[in-house]
Amino acid sequence: MFTHRLFALPALLLACAALSVHAQPTIANAVSSAPTADAALQGAALLSALRSGGYVVYFRHTATDFSRGDSAMTSYTDCDNQRLLSAQGKSDATAIGQRIRALQLPVGEALASPYCRTMDHARLMLTTVTPRNEIREAQGNGYAGLKQLLARPVPAGTNRWIVGHGTPFRAVAGAPHLSEGEAAVIRPGTTGWTVVARIAVADWQSLGSTP
Repeated sequence: MFTHRLFALPALLLACAALSVHAQPTIANAVSSAPTADAALQGAALLSALRSGGYVVYFRHTATDFSRGDSAMTSYTDCDNQRLLSAQGKSDATAIGQRIRALQLPVGEALASPYCRTMDHARLMLTTVTPRNEIREAQGNGYAGLKQLLARPVPAGTNRWIVGHGTPFRAVAGAPHLSEGEAAVIRPGTTGWTVVARIAVADWQSLGSTP
């Protein structure tokens, strides 16, 4: 599709286009590269990586009550006018937190979108959490703040845990969309980031059971 257009470009523009193919993404426009089956971490390797630290674990909040919406909310703390976690969502967030502690996964930064459902998930899972607006808000710049949180290096021996929403993550990472409660395990880098695993709610119980 692009070949016919390139033949019509002047030689200088062709050279620039060729150079751009090899350019590395910056943190401001970091894009995840979807892992291949061979590159994805799973089983014992995933558990070992999370215990060693240096990763970002990004959750879409657990199950919610879709009979409610956010259109009437007056602020992030106006929980009466937001879609909230369902009973199942609260139970799932609590159970995931229990597994995180049982598996002795290190927790460094614990961040969440300021919406009530994301803050509730994070508190049930990790107890102490800091709200961060950029996890939700595009702020007119393509979720640059969220991309920075995903790309900023994490010290070895700890992990950055984030509870956010499905739409912002898909906007920066592409398909497939995270299911409610699903987590993406991300290896941050100085110029971008890579999704190395995805963990569904049900997967937490079996994580670490592989010898």
